[in-house]
This record gives sequence, C-alpha cells and structure tokens, in this order.
Amino acid sequence: MRVVQTGPATGLLAQPLLLGVLTVTLGLGTAGWVTGLLCAALTNGLLAAALARNGPARPGPADWVTLVRATLACAVAALVADAFVRPVAVPVLVGLASVALLLDAVDGYVARRTRTASSLGARFDMEADAFLILVLSVHVAASVGPWVLAIGLARYALGAAGRLLPWLRRPSPPRPWAKVVAAVQGVVLTVAAAGVLPRGATEVALGVALLLLAESFGRQVWWLWRHRAAAPRTVRRATLKVSA
Repeated sequence: MRVVQTGPATGLLAQPLLLGVLTVTLGLGTAGWVTGLLCAALTNGLLAAALARNGPARPGPADWVTLVRATLACAVAALVADAFVRPVAVPVLVGLASVALLLDAVDGYVARRTRTASSLGARFDMEADAFLILVLSVHVAASVGPWVLAIGLARYALGAAGRLLPWLRRPSPPRPWAKVVAAVQGVVLTVAAAGVLPRGATEVALGVALLLLAESFGRQVWWLWRHRAAAPRTVRRATLKVSA
C-alpha cells in the first residue's frame, strides 16, 4: 500500500507548495486555496483508488508527467476561483496552462519511449486534459459568454449520459484526431484567456473549437451506437483490431 500511494501522496504534498508560491507572489486568497486543495484531494484520491484497483504498482514515468500536469491544472483552477473575488494575474494563469498543455505531448512520448503505456495512464491523461479544459472554459465564459462552458462540459456530459446508456461506456477505437481536437480546445481556450485577440476573433476561434469538439464526440457516439448490440467482448476485439 505504501508503494501504491507514492504518486498521490507526492501530488498532495506538491499542491500546497505550489499554492504557497502563488500566495507569496500574487496574494492568492481563500477561494483559491480552497479550490486548489479540493481539486488536488479529488484528483489524487481518484488516482490512489485507480492504482489500488490495478495492483500495487508504481506510477510509470509518463504518469509522473501527467501528475505534474494535473497539479498545474489544480493551480489554474485556484487562480480561476480567485478571479471571481479579485483581479487575477492573467500572465501567470496563461503560463501555468501553457506548461500543462506542452507537457501533454511529453507524457505520451515518455510512455512510448519507456514502453510503460497502460490503460490507467491513458485514462489519467484524458482526465487531466478534460479537467484543464473545464477550468479554462469557466474562466473564459466569464468574459465571452456562458456558451463557452459547452467546451468544458462536453466530456462530462458524455460520461453522465453513459450512466443512463451503458453502450456509451464501452471502449471505442483510439483516434489520433480526437487527441488533436482536445489539444485545439486547450490552445484556443488559453489564447482566449490571454486576451491577445480581438473579441470577434476570439469568439470565432472558440466557435470553431466547439464545432470540432462536437464532430469528434459525434463520431465517437456514432461508432458506439452502431456497435451497441454487439457483445462487449466483440466490441473489445474490434477496438484492438483498429488500434493495432
């Protein structure tokens, strides 16, 4: 059990240290601390539970990179929460989000180079992406409009729908295009948060990003619907065949 908790324990220790740095440099307030610590507790708690279910194995090298991304995403969430009660240091927020986005390309590379890719690592990577996109969409929605929240909530809406429709929870073939679309969401939201484009251009970019996301999720749902009547084992074989 001590080995299983190594990654989550490190994440829990790193988060208050990062929040402390933000407090000293930016004066992070109570809202930021509460949000950052809650996000860290939830993220690392879920990671600990997933590691326990998968046996007493240490997180792989790529998982450590993803853990750094998740920690940065929690810090971004802290800044976004603080922005509702006081002016936020936009360059710092954008900088943290940018580093997290850059590391998204690193963890996959590390997993391939070290041959430590796993289903847990892939899921952790996906959830870290989704959380950062949700946090950024909340921040951008405050200035652009609530419709931007659709970008951040899409992944979670699909998960909620899967509670009612079990076929939505089945595995689908991995699609590189889906990874590209996810990266586009993060980049566009970060640029929008930076406020470097005119309002009209920002809205157009966000609209295009949302359309790409709808197309990507729509294609995934269509594939799952077409195979909804197949036995789970048959779907699994089809997924492996496509990914091979």
